[in-house]
Amino acid sequence: MDLLQTILNAKGGSAVQQLGDQMGLDQNQTVAAVSQLVPALAAGLQHNASQPGGLEALLGALSGGQHQQYINDPSRLNATETIQDGNGILGHIFGSKDVSRQVATQASANTGISADVLGKMLPLVATLAMGALSHRQAAPLPGSPQTADGGLMGMLGPLLGSNQAGGSSIAGDVMGMLGRFMR
Repeated sequence: MDLLQTILNAKGGSAVQQLGDQMGLDQNQTVAAVSQLVPALAAGLQHNASQPGGLEALLGALSGGQHQQYINDPSRLNATETIQDGNGILGHIFGSKDVSRQVATQASANTGISADVLGKMLPLVATLAMGALSHRQAAPLPGSPQTADGGLMGMLGPLLGSNQAGGSSIAGDVMGMLGRFMR
């Protein structure tokens, strides 16, 4: 299961429900928002993991943090510490608040949801993404090939370049932005 599906299905959908309730969005809007934000996060994570020492840093963050709590207990999304944790995660993934703002702006253009709402949602979605990856690292799927990353990159890969309409994907745009900021 890829990262997006893991988040959408976490705790029978209650994580997404909690997120929508917090942001004042209905279920369809919340799913649309998460579906736009997660590929951008996946692109940033994959980019960082491909850098020297990046995969080791990601694996260390997943094993050292308490990220599974966000998937296991969606009520944690209401905590102030969760937003702080999410902003820290975004800093590591994107390296710049400008990239986070660009992600929210592009997701807004694709969903019709305000960029301000998506900007507030992004740190919470980042905590859910890390929670899903942490959960996968702790319990790899039975029968999946054992790799250095425990199958984590397999969760990220299907989300990248997912726009089949010939336009640019949000993930592709994030990769371009990261390339500019990381030089």
